[in-house]
Amino acid sequence: MPDNEPWEYSLYIPNDPRAVTVCRRTVRLILTMHGLISLVDTAELLATELASNAVRHTKGPAALRLRWRGGVLRIGAWDADPEPPEPPSKLGDLVDAEEGRGLALVRACADVWGWQPLTRNGNRGKCVWCELVAA
Repeated sequence: MPDNEPWEYSLYIPNDPRAVTVCRRTVRLILTMHGLISLVDTAELLATELASNAVRHTKGPAALRLRWRGGVLRIGAWDADPEPPEPPSKLGDLVDAEEGRGLALVRACADVWGWQPLTRNGNRGKCVWCELVAA
């Protein structure tokens, strides 16, 4: 049975492709511990795509954030690049593509997604996020 109390976790990750695996496994563990088994597979995919983009397309550190509130899971990836993410293409256009599927998968699997610029202590960056509503 899922927790009804709000919670939030943040995982700070280095600019290292191996960090994406750590993110994926951490998401699975957190959601399992909170009784949100029905969201695990989709959330794991979404977190992997967001973390992978943060690590692949920037040079600095990144962070993954999970927040549960009111039956909605928000997954966000922060990175130090203030540039907006590339708009997602249609999945059908990407069948044979080597890259560029990440945000299209996020758009297809999440209930809603977006991004916002962030500034902290004079440093600029962004957060790309998506939400899953528990059924």
